[in-house]
Amino acid sequence: MTSFEARAAAVLLFCTAAGGPAVALEPNEQRGQTFAQTNCAMCHAIGRHEKSQISEAPPFRTLHERYDVDDLKESFVEGILTGHPSMPQWRLDPGQITDLLAYMKTLEH
Repeated sequence: MTSFEARAAAVLLFCTAAGGPAVALEPNEQRGQTFAQTNCAMCHAIGRHEKSQISEAPPFRTLHERYDVDDLKESFVEGILTGHPSMPQWRLDPGQITDLLAYMKTLEH
């Protein structure tokens, strides 16, 4: 096996273990993912495949089926008052909103 073949096999193994091809995120999408991991993942599934920790907390990957993700911007500005029963009230700054929405849009595909 050549060095190239070994690297290709390692990439294929990683992608298979990760549940699909690795997708490089833009910097704002990465910041949004980090925000979601830090602030949302204790209740919501924030990735493509896992289940939400709390059944009433919808997975981020399905939010675009319920809402136009861009329409969530206003809710984030004003503070999310609805959601699952244990959801805290959130008020995000404009940069956080832009980043989180950019990450959520990556889950629509």
